[in-house]
Amino acid sequence: MRIGVDLGGTKIEGLALSAEGAVTARLRVPTPRDDYAATLEAVARLVLDLEREAGGTGTVGVGMPGAISPATGRVKNANSVWLNGRPLAEDLQRLLPRPLRFANDANCFALSEAKDGAAAGVRAVFGVIVGTGVGGGLVIDGTVWTGANAIAGEWGHNPLPWPEAGERPGPPCYCGKTGCIETFLSGPGLARDYREATGTTAEASAIAAGAQGNDASARAALARYEDRMARALAGVMNVVDPDVIVLGGGMSNVGRLYANVPLRWGRYVFSDRVDTRLLPPAHGDASGARGAAWLWSAEEAAAHRR
Repeated sequence: MRIGVDLGGTKIEGLALSAEGAVTARLRVPTPRDDYAATLEAVARLVLDLEREAGGTGTVGVGMPGAISPATGRVKNANSVWLNGRPLAEDLQRLLPRPLRFANDANCFALSEAKDGAAAGVRAVFGVIVGTGVGGGLVIDGTVWTGANAIAGEWGHNPLPWPEAGERPGPPCYCGKTGCIETFLSGPGLARDYREATGTTAEASAIAAGAQGNDASARAALARYEDRMARALAGVMNVVDPDVIVLGGGMSNVGRLYANVPLRWGRYVFSDRVDTRLLPPAHGDASGARGAAWLWSAEEAAAHRR
């Protein structure tokens, strides 16, 4: 049995997978924001509850914001900032004396969709998270590519490519820079753009809904968003050239993106044609936890089963 945990900024989701990949238990609890000790306890309690419900123990994978630094063993780059600088792997191991693995949440999302999701059967998959923040994960031949610095896929903290008038220097980002892709393509980024253009406050979901109707301001905001996503993903394609890009996070529910973004990215990709496909996730918001569970091979999971 494999257990996967998706440690999010607002919720912690966990599930147990059978050897065949079927979900045998699934639970969700609120994240104790800004409380590191309580976050550790919530993850540990969730794993124990999943094991009780599934009727066994096994390997545990944890998808997390940011990454475990290869240099220090502590969390870095997490937008759940109360985790940064903490020895998460070491501390959680004390609470859960069983095999643990950790990976960036976007890497877990990409692995889930590459394993048995929207991108099953292709060699190179770029998984995108566009929600409260913007992240990415890269899977090559079924294996997460982490990189020498554990930052592979972090496209959200590159500058928005080919900036237009009004996009320089760009909004400030929590990372300390300005004009990061995250500040434009996150849900809050879309809400900020709409507010600056109209003087009206609205959540990203309301803007997307308005764009489906007669709200001209919402349609204009989504059109700007689509062009910015096309430019940002073109930068990824010009480096990685993936077969499939899968969108996750709250903005992945905006159906028009899958048609409109590929119509726009051709002018930015350094190629005579673009065969990369942009797809919605097959497993929805369960992909993060599913990918965390898949951090262990079938053989490893079987060896640790009790």
